[in-house]
Amino acid sequence: MGRAPAAVREFLRARSSGKVGDSVFRGLMLACGLSILAIVALIVVMLVQQSKLSLHEFGFKFFLRSAWDPVAGDFGALPFIYGTLVTSILALLIAVPLALCVAIFIMEICPGPLRGPVAFTTELLAAIPSVVYGLWAVFVLVPLMRDKLGPLLVKLFGWTGLFSGSNFGEGLLTASIVLSIMILPVISSITREVMSAVPVSQKEGVLALGATRWEMIRIAVLRNARVGIVGGIILGFGRALGETMAVTMVIGNHADISRSLFAPGYTLASVIANEFTEATGDLYLSALIEIGLALFLVTIVVNTIARLLVWAVTRGHAVQGQ
Repeated sequence: MGRAPAAVREFLRARSSGKVGDSVFRGLMLACGLSILAIVALIVVMLVQQSKLSLHEFGFKFFLRSAWDPVAGDFGALPFIYGTLVTSILALLIAVPLALCVAIFIMEICPGPLRGPVAFTTELLAAIPSVVYGLWAVFVLVPLMRDKLGPLLVKLFGWTGLFSGSNFGEGLLTASIVLSIMILPVISSITREVMSAVPVSQKEGVLALGATRWEMIRIAVLRNARVGIVGGIILGFGRALGETMAVTMVIGNHADISRSLFAPGYTLASVIANEFTEATGDLYLSALIEIGLALFLVTIVVNTIARLLVWAVTRGHAVQGQ
């Protein structure tokens, strides 16, 4: 027993210090981390270089002009910005209440044996490819919107002017419904994450004061998690901004600004996907790349804000978990 410490000491002394291995490992990990920043920087540089012609020709007014005439070489991104904002905001209005209710049910109300399957099914929606959503919308949602849901909306809310004109099933509202289904699992997952960060002691304290289950959820859970929930909503908004294939298949693909939600439209992402292969002139191609640059920068800003809001809520919980 007296020789064991000496043997261990001799073994450790005979080994190398490991400084070289640690330095190599640290350098490799640093290079991997910096490579992500380098890739993002290269994408921005490439987009700026390829859109110089459009930037020089139209300047900032490119985003305020509604003309889109490839034959005359007259381009403006306002119809696509309008379509992107309308579909994304409508998708949030549809998805947020449902996502919050699903998250509250899973975290606070759902029986234990069902919690896992319900959460898995909700997150499974995020794994479905975009083109599958588009096919489902083409064969199911478009006829439903044209024959049943559209006439009902005209009957109930036609006086608003938001449901006027011809209804062919494809349009801004149809694209918004598809987007709402696609962003629902994102918002629900983030909401569950920030709700789980609320200390159990706060829930028990509110219940001990005589609050009902709903009052406990409203006062102790939602109030403490509201910043993170807003972050999840913004993250879903960023997801909706960049969605391409499903929207392209059902939005109608027409560069126009219309008050009616039945009208066809275009988004920043769908116009790139639909017209990039048809771009024949340099100015036409440059205008599409400038749209891609704007979409890329907006998506980065939106997702950064959302991540910061979620981190602001969950950082304390992470420290406690450690």
